[in-house]
Amino acid sequence: MSQFHSLDAAALDQLFVQARTYNSFSGEVDDDTLHRLYDLLKLGPTAANSTPARFVFVRSAEAKARLAPTLDAGNRDKTIAAPVTVIVAYDLDFHHKLPLLFPHVDARAWFEGPVMEKRFIPAMRNSSLQGAYLMLAARSLGLDCGPMSGFDNAKVDAEFFAGTQWKSNFLVNLGKGDPSSIFPRSPRLSFDEACRIE
Repeated sequence: MSQFHSLDAAALDQLFVQARTYNSFSGEVDDDTLHRLYDLLKLGPTAANSTPARFVFVRSAEAKARLAPTLDAGNRDKTIAAPVTVIVAYDLDFHHKLPLLFPHVDARAWFEGPVMEKRFIPAMRNSSLQGAYLMLAARSLGLDCGPMSGFDNAKVDAEFFAGTQWKSNFLVNLGKGDPSSIFPRSPRLSFDEACRIE
């Protein structure tokens, strides 16, 4: 039997019910918080413990200046002003780490071969999961999130990942969210519209 129990309403509010996507942030996010954030998110499950996500915490003025030209106009100002922007990326050579991460079988062999055929989908799928874990971990540490697309992936990759097999997936702004920057919560599909029990 699991040692865990349902979270209380306050915890569920912080993670889901009252959590929102913010467009304006304040505060600072220090190194210790970023380390704590990663130490939580890295524990989330991925296929064969492959953990293909890679994270770049864009915080300095110099790094923000490099990121700015890659952003769509509607995302530029809010992203440059955010305390930290996380580039959630994936490593197409993630399988090289599998002898360490999944040592009880030769999992690396499962992903050998052409990149697009063998590794792109697992890398994209599992890095997306890890990006979601990042947001839940951030919320659990009292941070607010602003996940987004709206940037030029090729430009981000050229600026931040040249010479590697890392590719950008999406961005997440982090900080203390300004409640005046959010819109009313949009509708969600009902259980019957989105789910089936068979």
